[in-house]
Amino acid sequence: MKRNITVQLDEEVIAKAKVLAARRGTSVSALLSQEVTKLTEEVTRYEAARHRALAMMEELSKRRRPGEGETITWTREEIHGDRGWNRKGAEETTE
Repeated sequence: MKRNITVQLDEEVIAKAKVLAARRGTSVSALLSQEVTKLTEEVTRYEAARHRALAMMEELSKRRRPGEGETITWTREEIHGDRGWNRKGAEETTE
């Protein structure tokens, strides 16, 4: 079910939104609706990925038990491995 909301924007933003909507062959309302929908979907995907990652880390910490009373800690390098995310390593390969 769709419902209307009222949004206050600066006149300059409204003017630019009208031009952008016209270029896309849509209305400002539809343009805003699409963009807000995309934004909320991105947040939902991020939250789901975060939840999966935390659950995976929790599961891994249960499987791999170091000596009695020790806690598991990871370094950035251990988690990411050699995926080209190491800035120093990336700089070395470009020289």
